[in-house]
Amino acid sequence: MKALPIILLIILTANFFLADSKNNSSKEEFYSDTLRTIEPKNHFTLENQLVTTMLSRYHFKEFSLDDSLSSLMLDKYLKTLDFSKVYFYESDISALEKERYSFDDYILAGDIQPFFDIFNLYEERMSERMKYVDTILARGFDFTINDSAEVNRDNSTWAASLEEMNKLWEGRIKNDALNLYLAGRDEEAIKSNLKKRYDNFNRALYQYNSEDVFQLAMDAYTSSVDPHTNYLSPATSENFKIDMSLSLEGIGARLMSEDGFTKVVEVIPGGPVFKSKEIVVDDRIIAVAQGEDGEFVDVIGWRITDVVKLIRGPKETTVRLQILKAKDGVTAKPEEISLVREKVKLEDQAAKKKIVEINSNGLAYKIGVITIPNFYTDFEGNRNGDNSGKSTVIDVKRLLEELNEEKVDGVVIDLRNNGGGALSEAIDVTGLFIDLGPVVQVKNAEGFVEVGADVDPSLVYSGPLAVMVNRFSASASEIFAAAIQDYGRGIVVGEQTYGKGTVQNLIDLNRVSRNSSNKFGQLKLTIAKYYRINGGSTQNLGVVPDISFPSYIDPQEFGESSEPSALPWDQIDATDYKYYSNMEKILPELISSSEKRRNADPEFQYLLEDIVTYKQARTQKYISLNETVRNQKKEADDEKEFIRENERRQRKGLKLLNKGEVPEKNANEDDIFITETAMIVSDMINLSAGLTKLR
Repeated sequence: MKALPIILLIILTANFFLADSKNNSSKEEFYSDTLRTIEPKNHFTLENQLVTTMLSRYHFKEFSLDDSLSSLMLDKYLKTLDFSKVYFYESDISALEKERYSFDDYILAGDIQPFFDIFNLYEERMSERMKYVDTILARGFDFTINDSAEVNRDNSTWAASLEEMNKLWEGRIKNDALNLYLAGRDEEAIKSNLKKRYDNFNRALYQYNSEDVFQLAMDAYTSSVDPHTNYLSPATSENFKIDMSLSLEGIGARLMSEDGFTKVVEVIPGGPVFKSKEIVVDDRIIAVAQGEDGEFVDVIGWRITDVVKLIRGPKETTVRLQILKAKDGVTAKPEEISLVREKVKLEDQAAKKKIVEINSNGLAYKIGVITIPNFYTDFEGNRNGDNSGKSTVIDVKRLLEELNEEKVDGVVIDLRNNGGGALSEAIDVTGLFIDLGPVVQVKNAEGFVEVGADVDPSLVYSGPLAVMVNRFSASASEIFAAAIQDYGRGIVVGEQTYGKGTVQNLIDLNRVSRNSSNKFGQLKLTIAKYYRINGGSTQNLGVVPDISFPSYIDPQEFGESSEPSALPWDQIDATDYKYYSNMEKILPELISSSEKRRNADPEFQYLLEDIVTYKQARTQKYISLNETVRNQKKEADDEKEFIRENERRQRKGLKLLNKGEVPEKNANEDDIFITETAMIVSDMINLSAGLTKLR
């Protein structure tokens, strides 16, 4: 295989990797009425100029540091600080609007003071709100009144007055209180919990130092060029490796802070969260408890580093989490999930297989399903010349050979939630399904195009093939799916993929600076772009499936296309490759048959109902603060789930549940998407007479 540069792709969020730092204020200062002022360090001017130089020289995109970038920069910075528009006033934003097109000039001049001025104002506004929380708590709450809280402020304007801001916060705090009340807390416990929660907000704010603010400012700048270009402060850079390795010990998830909540941004294949199938990306952790009976600690408002410390612990010990499910929107009820901590082992992340037996048109079929959580390889072993290490292609080849021996009728490759990994492995795994040929094109900033190809003429599996993807399938997994689709080697089913079609490199700013008296951070920047063998980019668009499954996710809300600074989709010349079969001939019939099955499947109908409910909840602007109304909503939701569960049990011939009975969770419950994909493969077999024979 022709070697291609392997770049570790890591998506960072400014708040996620802010390292633990010494509190700039003493405990007494924290509780005082005197606000501190954070000032930039002198060497930030030089570091800012280094960042600008590296971006202009090496970034894939030709861009101008101009007014349009300045505008985007300001929006990103404000969104980072005040995501829900609950701290700044309309007058604050109006004053900043006068500076909207000046931040490019500030950056060019090495003047980052305006970013610090905004942060200091933010700190002042947040301090005001935290003091007002005490006033709200002192009044107490009446949950019999028919009022509401504004919970979705995506399209809201900034508060125009103190009265408007106070009303906003009264609704916010009362909603927090009602959630606790409905969970069984009494008035004193509610007040104590919320007092601690918002003290944590304030304490977390006062832990920010000058370096932290500079990172927020620089990241607003760099991510305005493209979302995968990020600045890492020295503290972040030093702790990056240890943070990444430690995140694999514990629950197996990477977290970030957003609007005071701890949000799951990645599920590590093979970890406790992955195995549980109960927590997904965008779910929020609101409380943590130790052991089987430890008391829950509310972590809303905590710094992310402190939340991670609470979640981590010795392996084989239990941690319990209270989760707000993303799919339930603003009406989400806390769900308790118990996990046993463990270190994620490489074998747990390895590709695995199973056989799904189905009946289609009166005929029995055995469909092999290979799940690839990511494209892994033993980089260190490869560097040392050791070819005995774990790799995706070795494992998938073995699994395919086993499936061939078991005489399966077709194969499904499951790439759902596969965020990428080693590009070389994606190329080699593609080679198991074709004899020879290109798999991916990589174009650098100079316009040079390098082709990554499979050069092994052997073909391990030549039968009917489907590739499953979802919105969380990204990077290398998109390359594999696109190649299978372009060759006509199989069909792609599921959701439109993420659209991450760029390559990043990490630059240590200390190595490009002659200044040895100060320690600088690092810059992760985009240096190249992936293209399919048909010439189309996977960037922004991703891979569009041949057969689409229903999804909770709106591509405009999650994925590359949701990022305003994302690099666009474009096209280069196609490479020379042979076509294995014309799937277009049978695709309309495959789609029609799949739709008929799904329309007749109660589980898919439940899913469609849930998607409608989820989308309504996502756009719901206000939520009732009346106890009776909220209880009625909860009772209706519980009744719906009770009816569904008994309908399922009736279809399976199981004993029906009584009211109040909770069904046991079954980790091995059938995956309706895998079952339907297996049925689609059986349809492909039935219709294969109209296809060019696969080799």
